[in-house]
Amino acid sequence: MKALCYNGVGDLRTERVPDPTIINPKDAILRVILSSVCGSDLHLLNGYVPTMREGDIIGHEFMGEVVEIGSEVKNLKKGDRVVVCSILGCGECQYCQSTQFSLCDNSNPHAWIPEKAYGDSPAGIFGYSHAFGGYAGSHADYIRVPYADRGCFVIPEGLPDEAAVFASDALPTGFMAADLADIQPGDVVAIWGCGGVGQMAIQSAFLLGASRVIAIDREPDRLRMAKDISGAEVLDFSKVDIQEALREMTGGRGPDRCIDCVGMEAVSEGLDYYYDKTKQFVRLESDRPIVLREAILACRKGGTVSIIGVYGGLVDSIPMGAAMNKALTFRMGQQHGQRYIPRLLEHLQKGELNSGFLLTHKMSLDEGMTGYDLFNKKETMRVVFAP
Repeated sequence: MKALCYNGVGDLRTERVPDPTIINPKDAILRVILSSVCGSDLHLLNGYVPTMREGDIIGHEFMGEVVEIGSEVKNLKKGDRVVVCSILGCGECQYCQSTQFSLCDNSNPHAWIPEKAYGDSPAGIFGYSHAFGGYAGSHADYIRVPYADRGCFVIPEGLPDEAAVFASDALPTGFMAADLADIQPGDVVAIWGCGGVGQMAIQSAFLLGASRVIAIDREPDRLRMAKDISGAEVLDFSKVDIQEALREMTGGRGPDRCIDCVGMEAVSEGLDYYYDKTKQFVRLESDRPIVLREAILACRKGGTVSIIGVYGGLVDSIPMGAAMNKALTFRMGQQHGQRYIPRLLEHLQKGELNSGFLLTHKMSLDEGMTGYDLFNKKETMRVVFAP
């Protein structure tokens, strides 16, 4: 089969690789129908995740058709059209039983790698390096799905593939960002990042009761979508001082909830960007926490900072004095998609959430590197490959 494979920093190639097979009786094999790029895939491409190997198939946001099932798969049948959570959860450990699927104890066979860095191992993730299990990703003709009964969700009739694919990752991640923020009716929510996850976080914040959402980015097309489609007020950080603007827009108080949808590759127009880039270059810092600093300083006293943008290692100059003395609450994590996807499919079917507009470019696997170049340059919202 064809697959899009990692061959070094900035180098993806479409290659011929062996077809996947059933390994465990709880597996399913899917014919991939659509597989989207994701912002966290850029961390792989740009060299921020050191446990990638040449030949690894990337991609973790996808939907497809079930073509084969293991003997212990009970909830699926051949021909089912399903969306698959990007995070692997066994469904049986303590964390999965408490619906904290991204903390699964059993789905990462390479747990010893992240344990060295984090003290514990998170769950496995499709196509996301050997630190997260070494699983083959979804930018391929076919994919093996472990724990298929737990991670595959049948798509309702009438819901287009182009909307359903984002219920794999962007939508549950954005919804979890809003959920972690503990939004109360009438709250003002500030969201950094207007990519796919940010757009879904905006819509989810309104769904959970926010009265206003203020979205922050510098890309004109993304800001336009945040305003015209997702319904946010928008700020361009290249044109205004974000701290001053947020204070002015909230009567001097600050937003009730601040959400970081950017993570480790944040940029800014200020000196903090060059400070972080320099420390990265000399290996004194692995991530650029520009948005995290801004969110802490902007959030009102007693508010909540929700962190859904991916961080992989060490960050510097976090204003912990402000966080502690303002009595902020921090909530964060990789998405627990299995908890949210059934609910989100219902919201999509009822028209209460809109995800299909995220698909701005549909390409073949042979155009994989071109698609990632467009995405890396922020010339597209989401490239989706249709094998």
